[in-house]
Amino acid sequence: MVVSAAAELDAGFRVRHAELTRGYGGGGDPADPALVQAMQMVLHIRKLDPPPRSALLEAAAAAAVAVCLDPRVGPDGEWEQRYLTWKRSRIRKVARRARGAQWLAAGEVDGVTIEVDGAHARALVPGPVGDIDPRIRKLQIGGTDLDHDDPGPPDPEVPVLWVNSALGMTVGKAAAQVGHASMLLAGALPVQAAYAWSLRGYRCAVRDADARRWAGLCRRVAAGTATAVRDAGFTEVAPGSITVIAVPPDHA
Repeated sequence: MVVSAAAELDAGFRVRHAELTRGYGGGGDPADPALVQAMQMVLHIRKLDPPPRSALLEAAAAAAVAVCLDPRVGPDGEWEQRYLTWKRSRIRKVARRARGAQWLAAGEVDGVTIEVDGAHARALVPGPVGDIDPRIRKLQIGGTDLDHDDPGPPDPEVPVLWVNSALGMTVGKAAAQVGHASMLLAGALPVQAAYAWSLRGYRCAVRDADARRWAGLCRRVAAGTATAVRDAGFTEVAPGSITVIAVPPDHA
């Protein structure tokens, strides 16, 4: 992920990346449950001809980090306060399913849509769970299961987000976790590498890791060459579970 001489690093991107590198969470939950902050993620899952699981997760991961580094979350941007309120509290993401007119309506709500190989996901600007746009609130949170697919070896030029297959996460849960992973990875990368990634639309590969590969990935996390997502345990998995490990390209 080396930026060419022709691709000048945007000063605004430096500021947004610096905010991301500070980490997120730590603020705890507000006393009023309605003020809990969450990023809503909308997955386009057609009833007929649904997208491949891996491509949909790749789109979700790219959409989440795209929101976090979008110019509109930077200083004086129209999304800045909503984004920072979320980022500096206890981070949550909620994935919802949409199809047909529901998907079209979701596109009218502030956020970023990413398409990967015909799979579409939209990450929305975060906000309080008590004030979710009605077009989003009515979308189903469950029912996001898709069969595991075999997309083949990942592109060596893009980061790989390895999902812990032993946890058996639903697509919705996995989408939230790879969204966490893309954010953590972008913050861990040097700003030049993160900028180069942005120029590729935050394209990444999502793959399932079996027990043997997972053990090796955990060693990379311990060595500081990979980034792990540890779940808070609100849904599906036990608190502290490592759900996804993000590995940058070797040349990043």
